[in-house]
Order: sequence, then structure tokens, then C-alpha cells
Amino acid sequence: MITLEDVHLAYTAGESSVPVLNGASLSVTRGQSVAIIGPSGSGKTSLLLVLTGLETPDSGSITFDGAPLHSLSNDARADLRRDRIGIIFQSFHLIPSLSACENVALPLDIAGVRGARQQAAELLDRVGLGHRLDHYPNALSGGERQRVAIARALIHKPALIVADEPTGNLDNQTGTAVADLLFELNRENDATLLLVTHDPSLAERCQRQVRLHEGRLHPTDQSAMLIDAHQAS
Repeated sequence: MITLEDVHLAYTAGESSVPVLNGASLSVTRGQSVAIIGPSGSGKTSLLLVLTGLETPDSGSITFDGAPLHSLSNDARADLRRDRIGIIFQSFHLIPSLSACENVALPLDIAGVRGARQQAAELLDRVGLGHRLDHYPNALSGGERQRVAIARALIHKPALIVADEPTGNLDNQTGTAVADLLFELNRENDATLLLVTHDPSLAERCQRQVRLHEGRLHPTDQSAMLIDAHQAS
């Protein structure tokens, strides 16, 4: 489904260059669930930006289902994200003038899908917000806004789900329900799931765990996850 080969990325800070990814390589098959762990500041979010075509690497290649993501035009990348990728970042990016239901239905409305509002309502109900369909973002709590953003990312049944700390701002019960939904869609739709998380219990639910360290990705084990969780706290 997606392959990174020797990906390098650095950000410019003043007159210096700060390396973030330093030869990162990863291959993920269709339908696989993978947890990406590492201490805060290790570049996990930057890795997700590269994986989804929101950031262009300095060198190396990213292939998504046979397409060379790193060399596609910005418009082609945007089309790919709209049609096949669901992105859950920690910033919600909800449209303030749209209700929760309208925010979630938006990707289907843009694509001209019939019954978009009904599908949005059903998905919001699955994340525990069936009673908040007509509420606007400014009337929702942070955790509720996050669940709306998660539902919007999943509404079009993407082939690839990319999630950056999807349960980080949620209470335990709601976080478990959201995690259950992600893994249900992973199985039901044979969707590939990439999770960035500091939560060892969430990482354990994935089929694979990899650790980002010094700009490279390495297979990991339970002891490494516990170390990262301690550093994050």
C-alpha cells in the first residue's frame, strides 16, 4: 500500500538546517495496522506529513499504491487525499460556520455523494455524538471537536487512515470507543492504518510497531514503548 525508501527531510531554522528524517524507510501492506512511536520531538508528525503528501521530502521516494507520491503535482496529491486517505491530526480544522453533521458530510458533499448527511449522522452516532449533530464547533468541547474531526476523516471509507494521537485528548471511555472504531474500519474496509501514539496499550493493538529514532524507523518491542511513554509524560 505505501512504501518509504531512504527519505530525508530537514527544516531551515535561521541560517541552519535541522534534520528531521534521516534515511527513513518503511513498507506497509494493504490492510495492515502499524503503530509509530517515539519521544516528543522525534519527527513523528513530520513523518505523517510526508506519508500523506502534505510535505515534500528533500530526497528519497514515497510510493502509494503504485503511485510515486513524492513526484505528483500538488493538485494530484490533493485529489489522492480527498479520495483515498483519511487524516486525523491533533488540530481539528473544523469549519466554524458548519454544524458537526455538515462538517462530517463535507467530503461526501464535495464528491457529489447522495445521502451524505445520513451517513455523517450514522458515523457521528458511532463516536458518541448522535445528540450533537446540529451543534457548531464553538459549542463543542475539545474532545467533541476531535471526534467530529475523526468522523470527517473516516466518512469516505479511505484506503489509508493516518492518525496522530487520535485518542490523546479524549477520556478513557471515549478514547477506547474511538480506537475500536478505527480498528473496526481497518478490518471492515481492509484499510491500512498508521497510528502515531504514546499509548502502549493502543500500540499493542496494532499488528506492527516501529520506532522513530534519530530520523530512522526501527522495529520495536514493549520495553522501547514503555521508555517512550515515560519520556512523553
